[in-house]
Amino acid sequence: MSQMQQIEQQLRRMILGLELGPGEKLSERWMESLFGASRTPVRAALLRLETEGLVGREGRGWAVSPINLSELEQIAVYREALEVAALRLTCRLEDRSGLETIEAMLDSCEDGTPREEWHRVGMDFHIELARLSGNDYLFRGVRDAMNRLSRARWLEVSDDAARDRAWAEHRAIIAAAREGDAEAAARLLSRHILGSRDRLLDSLRADSRGLRARGFAVVAA
Repeated sequence: MSQMQQIEQQLRRMILGLELGPGEKLSERWMESLFGASRTPVRAALLRLETEGLVGREGRGWAVSPINLSELEQIAVYREALEVAALRLTCRLEDRSGLETIEAMLDSCEDGTPREEWHRVGMDFHIELARLSGNDYLFRGVRDAMNRLSRARWLEVSDDAARDRAWAEHRAIIAAAREGDAEAAARLLSRHILGSRDRLLDSLRADSRGLRARGFAVVAA
C-alpha cells in the first residue's frame, strides 16, 4: 500500500468514526505532521476523499464535510432502489446458502457486544446482502451509500429497543429471501430502509442543537 493510500485509509477511518467531526477544519501542514508525509500524498488522499463527499475545500484549506440532512434523504431513495433490485436477484438464485453467513453475522451480536461491532455488522448486513446478488454495480453502489451513511448512523440516538427492532427486521428480510419470496423480501427491505431513514432524520433534527454545541456541522440542504 502506498503512503497516499495509507493516509487516505486513516483519514477515512477518523472521519467515519467521528474522530474528525463534521465541519472540522483540516490543515495540510497538520496532516503532514500527523502522518509524517510530504504535501503530495496528503493532498492526493484529500482529493480522493473529496470524491466520496467526506471532505471539501474551504478557502485555501480543507474541512470535513458537514452532516447533510437533505443528502441523507436522497441516499435512502438511492439505497431502496439498489438494495431492492439486488435482493430480487438474490431471491432468484438456486443456491441461497450465502444468506446463512449473513444470519451468522447477526447472531454474533448479543448483549455486551461493543457498540462498534453492532455498528459494523449493521452496515455489513446491507453490503453483503447486495454482494450476494452477483451484480457488482449494485454491490458497489450499496457499499458506497452505506459508507456515506456511517457518520450519521454513529450519531443516531439508539437504545436496546431500537437495536432489537432493527435486528428483527434484518432477520425477517433474511427469512423471506431464504424462501425465495422476492415480493415479501422486497417489501420488508423497503420498509426497513425508509423506516430507518425517518428515525435517523428525526433523531438528528431533534438533537441538531446538541450536535452543533459539540462543534459538529449539520445542514438541512
